[in-house]
Amino acid sequence: MRWAWIVVLSVAASHAEAKPGPSTAPEDPAAGEFWREVIEPHGAAVASIVARARRTLGKVSESADGDWPIDRRQRYFSDAYGMLRYARKLSPENTDVLSLFGYVADELGKTRQALDALLACVRLVGPERAGPQVTGRLGTIYLRLGRLDDAIRWLRYAQGPIVAPDNAAAAVHLATALAARGAMSDAIDVLARALPAQTNYFTDPVTLVSLALAVHYDRDEQRGAAFEVLDRMQGALQLELGPFAERALGDLRFAPAEDQYYYQALLYEALGAFTEARAEWMLYASVNDAPWRRRALEHVSAIDALRAAPTRARPGQPPTPPHHTLPVP
Repeated sequence: MRWAWIVVLSVAASHAEAKPGPSTAPEDPAAGEFWREVIEPHGAAVASIVARARRTLGKVSESADGDWPIDRRQRYFSDAYGMLRYARKLSPENTDVLSLFGYVADELGKTRQALDALLACVRLVGPERAGPQVTGRLGTIYLRLGRLDDAIRWLRYAQGPIVAPDNAAAAVHLATALAARGAMSDAIDVLARALPAQTNYFTDPVTLVSLALAVHYDRDEQRGAAFEVLDRMQGALQLELGPFAERALGDLRFAPAEDQYYYQALLYEALGAFTEARAEWMLYASVNDAPWRRRALEHVSAIDALRAAPTRARPGQPPTPPHHTLPVP
């Protein structure tokens, strides 16, 4: 046996010496395919499933205008969930599958499954490389659960330029978590730094973060600063303020959910729609343990006082209400 190995090695050495240099022959495609199958045996099937799931979720985006019934949208999410659950069984460490599965599970209210998939994705690539779609959603889930420290930790990883809606939402949620923990100045700083130094036009992400900044100034009773933000938005958008803001708010999943009342109320005040604003303030104030309930009731009192005050309109002209009911100091 020893002599057999010597012969084999000798022949191999002779071939190596006869070889003039590195081979210029084309690489065998079958060899590359073989190793792909070894590393990811179900790679092609999983890629096909992910593509199908994304197409299904694209139909959900098409229904974002609210024309489609809720149960129809839920069916698309459920279909995508089934596809991705199977894909995860085939490829448990595929980060595309884990990220998308976590998103779909969260949208369906399957919080435990969403956390499991998203945390698995982070363990595989690290929080710095997971992306705001993963870390931002993790932070939002923890914010909804009231776990503020965990929410802040993950949402900080998701911070970035707000050209993307995911980054804008992460900035808003981070500010909400910081304010809820008592760090209002930090919350305002997060939103102010997220906005571009010069806002020549308002995209949906810029509109969302600007409105969030006005909300946090209002909650901090910095009424003049809240006025300034809202008036800047109104000056730039004019009659488009309402549609722009409604569309931006429609893309945000509020955490906590009652914050939607507060944002809508302040927006209605900016538009001069005081009846609608009062109704939204009352909805917010009716929530048990709403943290900014006193501020909401102050807005209600200001609207009621405005309605009771005599108007000074010229004969033949309707009274012109101010843009906002917030008293400026």
